[in-house]
Amino acid sequence: MSKQYEPIRIGEKFAKIPDLWKPRVVAEMNDYQFKLVRLEGDFVWHSHADTDEAFLIVEGELRIDFRDGAVTLGPGEMYVVPRGVEHKPFAASEVRVMLIEPRGVVNTGDGDTLERTAANDVWV
Repeated sequence: MSKQYEPIRIGEKFAKIPDLWKPRVVAEMNDYQFKLVRLEGDFVWHSHADTDEAFLIVEGELRIDFRDGAVTLGPGEMYVVPRGVEHKPFAASEVRVMLIEPRGVVNTGDGDTLERTAANDVWV
C-alpha cells in the first residue's frame, strides 16, 4: 500500500475556520503545533510564562502592542514574542495568521479572560 503525500493548503484551511480568535491546528512538528487563526479587532493583554509565541502573517495587517511599544506586521512578515512578555494583538480589519507554538498553549496565556479563551488542540 502506497502512502499518499498531500500538501497542507493554507487557503483551503482558512476557508473552513468560521470564528474569529479561535486558532485551529493544521500540522504538528515534534511538540510544536502550526495553528491558523482569523483575527479582527482587539484581543486581551496576556503573556505566556513558559514559551515564546511566533506570529506569521498570511494576509492582512496585525499590530502587536506591548506595554512599551508595538510592532506592525504585514503579509510574509513574522515576529516572535518572547516568553513572559505581555502583549495584545490588534487588527483593524481581518487578518489571517499562522501561530507556531508548543502543543497545549492557551491563547489567552496566563490570564483569566475566559470569554476569549479558545478550546485547545482543535484541528481543521
